[in-house]
Amino acid sequence: MASHASALKAHRQNVVHRERNRQLRSQLRGSLRSIRALIDKDDFGKAKTELKGTISLIDRMVTKGVIHKNAAARYKSRLQTRVSAAPAK
Repeated sequence: MASHASALKAHRQNVVHRERNRQLRSQLRGSLRSIRALIDKDDFGKAKTELKGTISLIDRMVTKGVIHKNAAARYKSRLQTRVSAAPAK
């Protein structure tokens, strides 16, 4: 364990940031899971409305540094493709 004040403070900050990042990642996974379930159930109207909130969440996570911007672009692109192409089936 750290023994000087700045290292102790850094440790406290790391604990807080790690917990916040865990919660955000969990929230993202749940949101992605729910949209994918809606697409699988052919409920595209509801999936489109949920997509807007999920994209906002993804963008917020990029600004917080939780996920990489290319990963965010990949998530958004794949979700958008599935939601928009799904009614054409």
